[in-house]
Amino acid sequence: MSVVAFAPASTANVSVGFDVLGAAVAPIDGTMLGDRVLVTDSQGEFNLTTVGAYAHKLPDDFKQNIVYDCYVAYQHALAQKDIAAKPLTMTLEKNMPVGSGLGSSATSIVAAFVALNAFYDNALSEHELMLLMGELEGQISGSLHYDNVAPCHFGGMQLVLDEAGIISQTLPSFDDWYWVLCYPGINVSTSAARSILPAQYRRQDCLTYGRRLGGFVHACHTGQESLAAAMLKDVIAEPYRAQLIPGFDAVRDQAAAMGALATGISGSGPTVFCVLKELTQAEKLKDWLGEHFIQNQDGFCHICKIDTQGARVTGTEL
Repeated sequence: MSVVAFAPASTANVSVGFDVLGAAVAPIDGTMLGDRVLVTDSQGEFNLTTVGAYAHKLPDDFKQNIVYDCYVAYQHALAQKDIAAKPLTMTLEKNMPVGSGLGSSATSIVAAFVALNAFYDNALSEHELMLLMGELEGQISGSLHYDNVAPCHFGGMQLVLDEAGIISQTLPSFDDWYWVLCYPGINVSTSAARSILPAQYRRQDCLTYGRRLGGFVHACHTGQESLAAAMLKDVIAEPYRAQLIPGFDAVRDQAAAMGALATGISGSGPTVFCVLKELTQAEKLKDWLGEHFIQNQDGFCHICKIDTQGARVTGTEL
């Protein structure tokens, strides 16, 4: 038996919702932007192999790979349910650059757990899976947060609640928004991007954050597109992280000149996102970013929509 799961890229924070908001994204040209994991039965010992465009960025020892940690965690969860483990091997197709701000670790983690759960005939519930995903993501980033794994798993734009037994819920999104996401090709580690943030914030900044996040959620539920776009401003992370991204201010200025509704840092960066309503303008901005923001051959730019599917089983072969 073999099963392959795909998990899409995601943009966390979305400017207005630091650590509590994230959206899964899908390029409109059909590119499968995300990681895939193959689980197949085996006659021997467990083994994990890595393939894909960014496999060379991963540790040589598979036991240092987060997907191996997912395997161990899933086996432990099975043991707690008295479900016998089966011999298997795994393959990670690493298509997402590490430290890109597009939920690279989340795509590997979510694809791994979804593939393992399918292999075991959905032995764990969606809630149990999400708890494991958050735990493993916390190992990478240094703190528990669901703003990448929740949208990656469930799809759509997710508001992280983590209260009353509910991890996250889907926010209504605006179907005619184009999300231009551009990765310049450099890396910004999540831990470094978090360490640059202040330990304490002014009361005024906290009030502004809460007001804008509340306003954005309200605007999404009431279909007020212009109000939602106006709320997409970041007082928590962007003022500090922008210095880690060469050319960010120029991107913001150019995007605004081209009619962008909003521009921000995707996750901890260095990927940036710009929201536009007109496809022609999105295409022009994509071209400009390719010429002025991408720094090397590792960089890329995609025009995306919100991916409403999330992680899914896609077949039996990579």
